[in-house]
Amino acid sequence: MLQELKLNNTRIGVLIGKGGATKKEIEEKTGTQIHIDSEEGTATVGGEDTDKLLRAIQVINAINRGFSPERSFCLLDDEDLLLDIIDLSLVIENPRQLDRIRGRIIGKDGKAREQLEDMTDTEISIFGKTVAIIGLPEQIKPVKTAIEMLIQGIPHEAVFSFLEKKRREAKKDMISYYY
Repeated sequence: MLQELKLNNTRIGVLIGKGGATKKEIEEKTGTQIHIDSEEGTATVGGEDTDKLLRAIQVINAINRGFSPERSFCLLDDEDLLLDIIDLSLVIENPRQLDRIRGRIIGKDGKAREQLEDMTDTEISIFGKTVAIIGLPEQIKPVKTAIEMLIQGIPHEAVFSFLEKKRREAKKDMISYYY
């Protein structure tokens, strides 16, 4: 089975890695073959095992959305982890608005993004017109809602309070599950 992916030109070198190391590691860990055409800006991924092929595609997409290879490889270590992408171009009217929204999600010195990650145990990358999230499904849902709240202009304090409430609910659910 073959799958072709469009790559961001600025991420091709990261995907290949020093001396081809990143590409090779993805191929070895997933049993796939990856052909990168830097002129066309595409990656063709082939493999027999559909699950492993889809995992390789997720890792490539994560790298393509701004994650480092190291952060992307967590998708191979835990089959329950997912990559979710929010397309900001669907909610903006002009480039200045995109910068403002990205700035709200990142925060001063990256503090807002860091707090979103810490509170939800997810990995977040803001790259181009997208926000990419790596996490478990039950972690992605609240952080996605929080990011949507930031996009709508809701104050950071209110967004972090929302996440704190969700974290307490999740803890309570887990305790009641075991007792």
